Amino acid sequence: MIDLHCHILPGIDDGPLYPGESVAMARQAEADGIERVCATPHIRHDHDVRIEELAARVAALNGDLEREGCATRVLPGGELAESQTAALTGAELDAVTLGGGGRWLLLEPGPGPLGGSLLTVVDRLAARGFRSVVAHPERHLGPEYVEILESLCRRGALIQLTADLFLREETAGTMAGLAERRFCHVLASDSHSPEHGRPPRLSEGLARLGAIPAVAPYAGWIAHDAPAAIVRGENVVPPWEGSEGH
Repeated sequence: MIDLHCHILPGIDDGPLYPGESVAMARQAEADGIERVCATPHIRHDHDVRIEELAARVAALNGDLEREGCATRVLPGGELAESQTAALTGAELDAVTLGGGGRWLLLEPGPGPLGGSLLTVVDRLAARGFRSVVAHPERHLGPEYVEILESLCRRGALIQLTADLFLREETAGTMAGLAERRFCHVLASDSHSPEHGRPPRLSEGLARLGAIPAVAPYAGWIAHDAPAAIVRGENVVPPWEGSEGH
């Protein structure tokens, strides 16, 4: 498996402070069957993430993992705030594509409910040659969220839901509702710590997702095919393309 959204790099944003914590996260991911983790630090005004340093930071963490005997490896990426996209050069955007594939960007919606500005950003990124994976829309629900998600999907954007929220009693219903509408192309952990919050695990969330009739036939595509194509920078077409909800 591939975890496309994880704040695993140490000392860079609101993820782990020290390399040992990052190694602990990778070991948890390894135990869950996750072979690759995209490091997605916040590319946002309130975090001083220097894009030109990311490749070296990823390489350093992979060196730590190799020395510690952890088989899971880290891939480049970033969680790009909707508000920051226009300020980045094409080379900077390329540097934070998921897996370094040069195509797919993990796009964080602005605060509050999903709005039309997100559609504009997706269109502008597409005009620059990039496609969008919209991060955790379950945190941005509002009166027009269905229409916005439908518009995003028509534009070729992909939707990333958070695996751990399928397991929590207070959020499971919302997550199932999104999945029933097929607003779910990939699951990711969005983990920040080996000890607190969401763990770097996917398997239990994927099992819950696979029990939802609307997406059960596509569980393998969501779990494996789509993430693998994203990090390779390939085109991704949902297998239910043209069905109700898209």
